[in-house]
Amino acid sequence: MTEIAARPADGLDPVWKALADPTRRAILDFLRDCPRNTTEIVESVPHLSRFGVMKHLDVLRQAHLVHTREAGRQRVNSLNVVPIRQIYERWVGPFQELWSGELLRIKDEAEKKVPGGKPGTSRRRKKH
Repeated sequence: MTEIAARPADGLDPVWKALADPTRRAILDFLRDCPRNTTEIVESVPHLSRFGVMKHLDVLRQAHLVHTREAGRQRVNSLNVVPIRQIYERWVGPFQELWSGELLRIKDEAEKKVPGGKPGTSRRRKKH
């Protein structure tokens, strides 16, 4: 039996935790177009209290997904895409390569089995 060795921490656990919640993903979607002040974010999530939204923003800040700066009396929140890119490079990219290679292999196998040996031809007869 093969054992799975624990990988060293890559620092992405807080990002996964933050992305696991649909409200936090909605906040990130809201910030995608432009930075927003905290009041705008609170108003965009009417089912939560201001305190609830602030807790979600704290989780997003701890995961470095949101940067907050003070502008006078307001706090302006902006999206930081770097952690999302790190997840993509660590998890999505390698699996994408794996599956695209497998799909190309399946395509090649299917084309070998086409009658007449011509790749890309269809078994269906064309209707006149």
